[in-house]
Amino acid sequence: MSFSKPNFSAATLTTTRVTPAPVSGICVTCVDGCEGPCEIGRSALKGREVIYPVPFGKITAGSEKDYPVDFSHFNIQGTAVGAVGVEADPDIARFPNVDTKTTVGADNSIKMNFPVFTGAVGSTDISRINWDEVAIGAAISGVIVVVGENVCGMDPQAEIKNGKIVKSPEMERRINSYNQWYDGTGGVVVQANVEDTKLGVPEYVIEKLGINIFELKWGQGAKDIGGEVKLRSIERAIQLKERGYIVLPDPTNHAALKAFEAGGISEFERHSRLGMVEEESFHKSVEYLRSVGAKYVTLKTGAYRPADLARAIKYSSDAKIDLLTIDGAGGGTGMSPWRMMNEWGIPTVQLECLTYQMCEKLAKKGAYIPPIAIAGGLSLEDHIFKGLALGAPYVKAICLGRALFAAAMVGKTHGKLMAEKMELEGESVVEGYLRLFAVGSELKERFGKDFEKLPAGAIGLYSYVDRMKQGLQQLMAGARKFALKHIDRNDLMALTRDAAEVSGIDYVMDADAKEVDKILG
Repeated sequence: MSFSKPNFSAATLTTTRVTPAPVSGICVTCVDGCEGPCEIGRSALKGREVIYPVPFGKITAGSEKDYPVDFSHFNIQGTAVGAVGVEADPDIARFPNVDTKTTVGADNSIKMNFPVFTGAVGSTDISRINWDEVAIGAAISGVIVVVGENVCGMDPQAEIKNGKIVKSPEMERRINSYNQWYDGTGGVVVQANVEDTKLGVPEYVIEKLGINIFELKWGQGAKDIGGEVKLRSIERAIQLKERGYIVLPDPTNHAALKAFEAGGISEFERHSRLGMVEEESFHKSVEYLRSVGAKYVTLKTGAYRPADLARAIKYSSDAKIDLLTIDGAGGGTGMSPWRMMNEWGIPTVQLECLTYQMCEKLAKKGAYIPPIAIAGGLSLEDHIFKGLALGAPYVKAICLGRALFAAAMVGKTHGKLMAEKMELEGESVVEGYLRLFAVGSELKERFGKDFEKLPAGAIGLYSYVDRMKQGLQQLMAGARKFALKHIDRNDLMALTRDAAEVSGIDYVMDADAKEVDKILG
């Protein structure tokens, strides 16, 4: 059985003429004269452009590989006995009374109304275009939003002097749009990669823009190289090359210029450099960020080999950082090499199980364990419960990238259609939104006249979080756990022997074995 689907995908707009061979993905009969709708055929014409999901700037993409163990291989244990966290009284232990708030930070002072936050909303077009919807939706939901890498460096209007950023209207726009709706719960995080650090982004956003949560980035689950975007003009490609980015093909190369003018190539790629992790430099970076005013320092790492995961956990423990986000293979992004997204890295379940094992080893030595967040292909309330339980008591939150984006984009799309309809009918957009969104009246009552300033996409994101909150409350009440801190690994059962072996969670037929024997005498 093959877990992969090579040579054809909706992500690359490719297909095969007949059923493909399971290993190669090539049609079982590859015919001379075929126009080549598969990835091989498209690559014969457009080469490197076919490496990436399309259309850039309009999509997010996630792995379609079927991993041998995923979260569906676990079920949540329910019980009819007692209640944990509240009095075991049917009038008190009701599911709406389940507390879904969480905290992160070394001192637990970063509060969130729900245990999710956005993936890094960075420099891709889709991130820039949908920032207000995602950020404001996160703010009114009381959760964290993350400004991703390369935002300053990609800002066409950025002012750079002596190689350092002195002003970025785009970064200012992003931070201000969140802060206008921020009520003290959640927060805005700014992330930096190699180029950002060289550009002086940490100093700029901390000292001049008042950011107090800053994130170092080692990588993400969708890829193990630096970030990339596509560029549609030769002028933009040259601008970013001059700013120090890797741009392919080289826009100053005569042959590349001619190919672009002729239509042989339709775009350029901007790439970031690889970060080089060293223990001493990591600690110096954390200390430096704190010295320039960062109240909280966090780290985002990807689906690297187990030794790198150990480094991330140990270094974070020693530095006493405020949050460690661990992103497994199977998640998504605004742009990444498609085959890399599917064929590299440790999948989320296995990565989280390794994380738990490593945290246990350090905890037994009395070491500080930073609050941990898990990411990588998660989207609904059962994923949140399982993600928290599998890594309990160390995992405090779940990072949702594509899921929160999807809710914001759908809200935006339907909001636009409703606005057009209201205009034709001579009615107000507010009335349309009250009809369109289940949470519309609630938010109208909460924000009053400011309700009309809310982007439709932000309302969509809030509505999605609200749905997940009730769904999670129901799951937790079924497990008789009335606050997130009470969720533990015993709340899960493994449905397959493989899942049990990977996780250390009891196989369904072995669960509660000792208690069963005790009850039966």
